Amino acid sequence: MNFQDRHVVVTGGAGALGAAVLDALLRSGAWCHVPLRSAQSVERSALRGNPRASLDVVGDLADEAAVSRYYDGLEDLWASIHIAGSFAGAPIARSDESVLRNQLESNLVSAYVCSRAAVASMRKRKTGGRIVNVAARQALEPRLGSGSVAYTISKAGVAALTTALGAELAGEGILVNAVAPSIMDTPANRKDMPDADFASWPKVEEVAAAILFLASPVNVVTRGAVVPVYGKA
Repeated sequence: MNFQDRHVVVTGGAGALGAAVLDALLRSGAWCHVPLRSAQSVERSALRGNPRASLDVVGDLADEAAVSRYYDGLEDLWASIHIAGSFAGAPIARSDESVLRNQLESNLVSAYVCSRAAVASMRKRKTGGRIVNVAARQALEPRLGSGSVAYTISKAGVAALTTALGAELAGEGILVNAVAPSIMDTPANRKDMPDADFASWPKVEEVAAAILFLASPVNVVTRGAVVPVYGKA
């Protein structure tokens, strides 16, 4: 996909999937804007010094005021890709209200707040744009959320956000979609599940390719979709 000189925000850029998306975008000619939680995250980023990657300390992406200030400072925004989030895998007996609130804020509220700010920025251009969220397989198949109910609820919310907002913005040429990955092949997941069949897991580069298509100008008709990216799992 050709993103030559298009400006794209990528949240969650410090993670494995975020890094894969950023690598693909930069190779496709994009200008990448990466909001990070702390100065330490900026210092650790492999993109430090890359002239086409802007690393900025924004803090909590569920903080609407901070996020709005960040997006207000962007010009000519084409796409906003929302990967930031967290996972809490615990049964309900060990998941009190604070766990649920954390999952909702880190996964759903952050996607909502960033989507809202991105729409305001894209409307300045009046030429449309793209928003891509990251849900999860549990959002489409909630029975798989046994043992991680709080996480499943939050990602189901991301899926609903995507579908509803996709319908709301279609007339403006702002296409909103999401991917719903199964467990992805990352070093952290391999360490946590050493006996799993790694070959069945989708690679982060493969999931990144799906995200890039949805965020690209090549996509002119897909909106409101939550696309399964399960690999062979």
